[in-house]
Order: sequence, then structure tokens, then C-alpha cells
Amino acid sequence: MDIDDILASVDRGAGASAESAAMDHQLLTRFWVAERAVSEVLPWPTVLMDRMMDRVRMQIESIEDLAASSADVPTNNTHNPNLNLRLSILQTDLARTQYLIRSLLRQRLAKLTKYSMHYLVKLSGNKNPLSQSQSQSQSQSQATPSDSVPDLSTVTDFTPLSENEANFVHSHQNLLAGHYSGSFMEAFPRQLRRLDDNAGGTSMIQGPDTKESVFVRCLAGEVPVIVVGDEGEEDIGVTMRMGDVWVVRWEGIKSAWEKGEVELL
Repeated sequence: MDIDDILASVDRGAGASAESAAMDHQLLTRFWVAERAVSEVLPWPTVLMDRMMDRVRMQIESIEDLAASSADVPTNNTHNPNLNLRLSILQTDLARTQYLIRSLLRQRLAKLTKYSMHYLVKLSGNKNPLSQSQSQSQSQSQATPSDSVPDLSTVTDFTPLSENEANFVHSHQNLLAGHYSGSFMEAFPRQLRRLDDNAGGTSMIQGPDTKESVFVRCLAGEVPVIVVGDEGEEDIGVTMRMGDVWVVRWEGIKSAWEKGEVELL
């Protein structure tokens, strides 16, 4: 039995194989690299993460069973000489997977903490900040920072977040609003207490920078890339070919990444 067979042995689902486990690890690694490369939160890969978490639970169960078996067997046992090697391989693979998942979650939580109001507004369906007239008309009835935190009780689609992440960012923003209110915002005039105010045409909601530059590798035969021009300039269309590595703006390659035509480096 080789290493691939040992790792595949913990996949008890239908159609499980060494190839499927290796592919999931590759997809998880690519998603982890992509999440670290851009400033916005990428769509949560629900199906992939469910498979990975199931595999982690199975590996932990297998490791516990093997550890219990090795404790019951005398040191000079010769019936299963590969027991310790099998246990070591499973532990190493588990540690690798756990590292990727922890690092991925920490990166996403850092973005959610930084841009919490932006994603709450996006989830609530109010993708555009309130106009100045709307903000002024609501300032009397919504005069505390907590009142400007969007309500997610009726939201069913949490894209690009997972449901747990949506609950986290809502709780985080409520705590932050309460802290701001108790610390200094109660001393402000009523019309200046909203966290989503955009008086004067300047929004207080900070969002990720989609114009940032990223390194990408082309995975398809030909991939169209939109080079978005600056204000007053026209957009330019160019084509990447398989194997090309370019530095492009994220906004111009995002759709190709979502289709799996490119990978971030």
C-alpha cells in the first residue's frame, strides 16, 4: 500500500479515490492562494469545504483508532509493522489540511472585520449607499450607529459569504457600533451618527479595492481580459493564452477566475 492508498482509505464516500482527494487538496490550495491575493472576499466554496471538513473528521477518527490500536499492541509486535508509518502519514496530511483551512479562515475574517459594513450592505441588498436626501430623512428616526447596521434576519442568500461568516460580520458590526456610540458618537449631532452616511457625496462605507494588480496564469486555450481604462478612457480587450503569466487588474480578470480559466499566483 502506497501513500495515496493510505490517504484515500479515509474517504468512505461513494466514488472516493486517491485522485479525488488529491484534486480537493489542489482546489483548496488554489482557493487559499487566491484568497490571499485579492482584497475582497471570494465566494465561499460550500461543496468543496463540506468535503474537506468531512475528510478532516474521518482522518481524525482514523488517527484515533490507529493510536488506540498501537497502544494495545506490544512494542515487539510483528503482525502490523507499518502501523506507525500509516499513523505518521495520516497525521502529516491532517496537519497540512488544517493549516490551509485555518489560514484561509483567518484571511477571510481579516477582510470581513475590515470591510464589515460593506458586506452587510451588500448582503442586505442595498448595494448602493443611501442618497443624501434619504439619509437626512431617516436621521431623526435612526439616530444611533446601531440603527444603521443592516438587518439580515430576512436574508436567505449570503453570497459571497457562508452563513456563519454572515452571522459573524453582523455581530461584529453591532458590537463596533455599540462601542462607537458609547465612546464618542453620542456627542455628535443626530444627523452625523449613521455609519453609512454619505453626506457631501463621500461614503463612510469602505470597500475592497477591485483595481488592485494580481498575478494570474492562464489555464484555458484563450481567455479574454478587460483592461479597464481610467476615467475618460475606453476599456481595452486583450487575450491571454494557455501558460501565460500576466499582471492584470483584478476587476478585469475576475470573471475568468470565476469560470476557472485562470488561477491566481
